[in-house]
Amino acid sequence: MQVKNKYRGFTKLGLVGSGLLLGLMLSLTYSAVAEKMAKPELPLDDLRAFAEVFGKIKTDYVEPVEDKKLISEAISGMLTGLDPHSSYMDVDSFKDMQAATQGEFGGLGIEVGMEDGLVKVISPIEDSPAYAAGIKSGDLIMKLDEKPVKGMTLNDAVKIMRGTPNTPIVLTILRKNESKPLVVNLVRAVIKNKSVKFKMIEPGYAYARVTQFQERTGEDLAKAIKSMHAENKGPFKGFVLDLRNDPGGLLNGAVGVSAAFLPKDTLVVYTEGRAPDSKMNLTVNPDNYARGGAVNDYMRDIPADLKTVPMVVLINAGSASASEIVAGALQDHKRATLIGVRTFGKGSVQTIMPMNNGAAIKLTTARYFTPNGRSIQAKGIEPDYYVEDGTDQSYNIHEADLSRHISNPTDDKTKDAAKAEAAKAAQDAAKAEAAKAKLNEKKFAEPTAPIEAASKDDLQFAQAMNFLKGNPVIQSVRPKVETAEAK
Repeated sequence: MQVKNKYRGFTKLGLVGSGLLLGLMLSLTYSAVAEKMAKPELPLDDLRAFAEVFGKIKTDYVEPVEDKKLISEAISGMLTGLDPHSSYMDVDSFKDMQAATQGEFGGLGIEVGMEDGLVKVISPIEDSPAYAAGIKSGDLIMKLDEKPVKGMTLNDAVKIMRGTPNTPIVLTILRKNESKPLVVNLVRAVIKNKSVKFKMIEPGYAYARVTQFQERTGEDLAKAIKSMHAENKGPFKGFVLDLRNDPGGLLNGAVGVSAAFLPKDTLVVYTEGRAPDSKMNLTVNPDNYARGGAVNDYMRDIPADLKTVPMVVLINAGSASASEIVAGALQDHKRATLIGVRTFGKGSVQTIMPMNNGAAIKLTTARYFTPNGRSIQAKGIEPDYYVEDGTDQSYNIHEADLSRHISNPTDDKTKDAAKAEAAKAAQDAAKAEAAKAKLNEKKFAEPTAPIEAASKDDLQFAQAMNFLKGNPVIQSVRPKVETAEAK
């Protein structure tokens, strides 16, 4: 089906968030659905097999099943079998996802996926109940209250975790290198995700943190910059852009944030896919980031020193998708120095396609590339200075760790085989760890609170300030092998 663009002046923009949000899924694209391609011939034998299975379930399954449920589950399975980011949204899920783009939704504040039958945490959302409780990227949720997750679909698990605000839920979690499961008591809340936080660290040095790329992120960053500039009463000496644990969101938001620091018409990202309108070159141009184009260009009066001020971008394994687009563009144009650890590695674009029944599908339609032609899919972006955050890095997960992740176009068959072998070894290790944890299920470990960003305990931020002031950057020992293929 063809859907007309809701906003004038916008090119086709994709959704580049990673996984599912626990309040709900990531952000709504402004884009039109890709034009119809030539219809392939229907695989009649396979469709007959589908009809045969459908009929057997209707006549022989132990309990009656509604046609609607069977078809919905078949559609869901067809999409989730493609890659970790394509999915089917029923009517309620689609509405919740649309609300999430406005920065407010209900739930625990966890972006999640499915791995080996358990719910895997991609990233906790800052200022959410999950974040405050110390839930981390890579945690595996094995129980929701007393209900085992094994056997649930991801949508089923998400619906249980959402629930009514101010109601409690208990998560039992497996964490790498913890011999005991963690039991976390949470209270559901309405998540109001403020996507831009900012402050003057000291005279001359500004700090802005983007927690998620929403509809107004670029505009909110512009306001933050102007506010700090007024407080500073003059040009900045240094600027820290914090993209850690930012799971992504809207593609136009990534272009808008990049526009604050790059000259007009500079290439930010380009995309390649099979459909004609999945091929885009997105530059620093208001048509690519502001509703209404130049008329509503919120970056038009950004202070001139933002284009040249010494700058550090903080990244980690929770920096995904739109975050990686910004980090990659600033790194490729030598506009900023990247400090932290390797990013998540999600280099694909998802498009929201509304269906006639009020539901929608989220479909991977393109890969994106940094200005220098790098695909970060299943690889991530390497920092210029490798600095760990002072906590155990072993819980970090990446796109390459997810089942059915799409390949990087620069990979060859040898690398693909090595990757598959490494993935199987990782899965076997995870199963062994889960079995070990099961033996200690009645003994529980305590989660630790997260480190406050830009505080005295934030080691990565401290090194960013060292760099901006011309002091030596204290690096961690970089792993010998950082690429996804040889991992």
